This record gives sequence, structure tokens and C-alpha cells, in this order.
Amino acid sequence: MREVPLGRLVSLIHRQNQKFLAKELKPYNLGNGGQYAFLKKIIRQPGINQDELTSVLKFDKATTARAVKQLVEAGYIEKKTDKQDRRSNNLYPTAKAIDIYPAIQRVLENLNEEITKNFTEEEEKQLIRLLQKIYPE
Repeated sequence: MREVPLGRLVSLIHRQNQKFLAKELKPYNLGNGGQYAFLKKIIRQPGINQDELTSVLKFDKATTARAVKQLVEAGYIEKKTDKQDRRSNNLYPTAKAIDIYPAIQRVLENLNEEITKNFTEEEEKQLIRLLQKIYPE
């Protein structure tokens, strides 16, 4: 039996995760382009600007701009002009975003449980350690 290349496995896992998240986050009008990641960061760090968001989440500027636009249109965040730099916008969660935050967290926890359902606790920790060697933060 031929081993599947690591890159292929990572790609397959990523696609399965995206399908799961798209399905589970659809009722909240989230899921495309990692919008939930942007929303979570804005909820955790109200007032963050788009450049900081791009840097912290390691997305490109265009993806960040699309996600922010969609989150504004969905009523999850507000953009306010930065008082120190009028060219920059700070991003704040709305009450609607704060209300759905626990549901988003449950979806992400369910995803993690699904991914690791066949692992022992030690295997899960080992997998995390190994993956962090590939992509240290």
C-alpha cells in the first residue's frame, strides 16, 4: 500500500473541515472564507483594524476586506473611523454577533471532537505537537 503524501492529507482534512463548517454555520450566514475566524477575533479584540486582522489571522488583504464587508452586511460588525488615523477603520462586534458567539464556539468544538474522535487523549496531544512543528505560531 502506497502512503498518501502529507500535503494531500492536509488538503483533504482542510476540505472536510470547510464542508463541515459551511453546513453548520449556514444558519448564521457564516462559513465562507473563514468569516467565523474574523468574527471571533473581532469579538475577542473589539476595535481591531483590518490591517491588524489580516496580520494576526494570516489572510491576505483582499480576503480580509471581503470577510469584513460580508460581516458588516450580515449585521455582525460595525466599522468606525479610527480617531488617530482617519484612513483606518476599527471593527466592533454588534449585539447580534455577541449573541451567536456561543453557538459558533459549539460548532468549532464539535468539529474538533469529530476530527479527534478516534484518538486517545495522548494521541491528540501528540498530533498537535507534531503539527505545531510544521507551522509554529
